[in-house]
Amino acid sequence: MGEISRREFLDVLAPLAAPNYFQTLMATRVIYREALNRELVEASPVATIKAPKPRPKPQKFLTWEEVSTTNFGKFNSRIKFLALHGLRWGEAVALKAEDIYDDKVHINKSMYGPTKTESGVREVPYFGYFKQFPKTRVAIAKTLAEHGLTIHSLRKTYAYFLKTNDVHVTTAAKFLGHSGPMVTLKIYTLVRDSEIDEVGVRLRSKL
Repeated sequence: MGEISRREFLDVLAPLAAPNYFQTLMATRVIYREALNRELVEASPVATIKAPKPRPKPQKFLTWEEVSTTNFGKFNSRIKFLALHGLRWGEAVALKAEDIYDDKVHINKSMYGPTKTESGVREVPYFGYFKQFPKTRVAIAKTLAEHGLTIHSLRKTYAYFLKTNDVHVTTAAKFLGHSGPMVTLKIYTLVRDSEIDEVGVRLRSKL
């Protein structure tokens, strides 16, 4: 470890995409920090390498109107259920018909056991379309990919559905199983291009 130069690390990192560059550099820094603590090396060759800022590509999401008019084949009901209720995949797989009563979906478990966080235990209004989910997501993910979507896109679709129906962000956070509204705000601040035109028309009408 002590013989690897900063230049050699730069040569290895250079071809990597920004997210992989960042993750590799961070992992290497941790390794060298531990090596320094144990006095195995005298200096870290990666300490002064500048980390790029990862810029994840925004995931596409749809309005409920778009979801409702799209035919997703044999997964049509399940995809629409996720878009209207915002469950995580593991929560959806664990859901049984008996968990839906009093016009609510009662979410209290995951396919992995407990929900992701304590705030994951929640109730959301039920709007229909429930069918038992398969344990593997591969086929549904493939169907969604044909429309430029992911399973997580459907959680964003649900959040946008709540936003456009004037559901307060703190209530939306509870429905989504977020630990606090700050996480939800990242989704609530997403703006579709059509909104810009709609807002412009509405504001001009008031001038």
